[in-house]
Amino acid sequence: MDFNYLDPDVIKAIAAISVKIIADSINKEGKRITSFQLRYPRFIHAEFMTHRVFSRNASSSRAIPVLKVINQVRTDPAMPIHWGKNQSGMQAKEMLTGQELKDAKQFWRHSAIQAADMAEIMADTGLHKQVANRILEPYQYIEVILTTTELDNWFELRHHDDAQPEIYVLANKMKAALESSEPRKLSIGEWHLPYITDEEREAHSTSILLQVSAARCCRVSYLLHDGQASDVEKDVALCKRLAGSRPIHASPFEHQAQADELNTFGSWSSPTLHGNFVGWVQHRKIIEMNMEERKDA
Repeated sequence: MDFNYLDPDVIKAIAAISVKIIADSINKEGKRITSFQLRYPRFIHAEFMTHRVFSRNASSSRAIPVLKVINQVRTDPAMPIHWGKNQSGMQAKEMLTGQELKDAKQFWRHSAIQAADMAEIMADTGLHKQVANRILEPYQYIEVILTTTELDNWFELRHHDDAQPEIYVLANKMKAALESSEPRKLSIGEWHLPYITDEEREAHSTSILLQVSAARCCRVSYLLHDGQASDVEKDVALCKRLAGSRPIHASPFEHQAQADELNTFGSWSSPTLHGNFVGWVQHRKIIEMNMEERKDA
């Protein structure tokens, strides 16, 4: 896909999209599971969400202080990578140049400032961030944790010239990260644990590590929402609030997975517990099964 790599705004917009692999595992059958931490413009999030084989958690407009988002939108608004000319169809093949390009960028930045001004006025009236932050979303970045065993369709659709340019860059960076990562080899029954360090694996039981991983996946970070370092005790407390609420907040428990194996008939031994994974038993499914058993008891 062609971009104007000499344009400093394009360079900055590409650099703002980040990809980091936080856990990468492979079972004895050669089935790989990978957890990514992603940052990208929120305006492509709807397209990202169409890939239903992904387990994901994301930073929420309902959780981030509105003044923090306003500051980001004013100083560093998410911007397009490809400034395409209007034409029929879904893809803009030709880019704006000259004064047209300058005007388009100016209008985009001006609209971001206007949205920030209106959000600030709303916040000053006492309006909650879950409302005031919404008009800032076209200019926000979003932090996402993604865990999956299935990436072929994603790359086929999104690492393609017909894809939205920003999502193409995201897919391209994910592909490069995957190719340079060496997955951890796990034996049957061992756990894929995003956001868990090797030192923590040595120091704590699997039961504790599952809770800590879920809490950090909920926050999409090792850190607390105020940027301070977390600790195991705080993470376990958050996990208990997630699991103890009714209805249960279950999505953070989708990212931990236990290596499965093929039986003598060539089928996975625990397919009903895989959820949207292949070859890996999902933590969420185990929790839901246990809840059903307690309900029936």
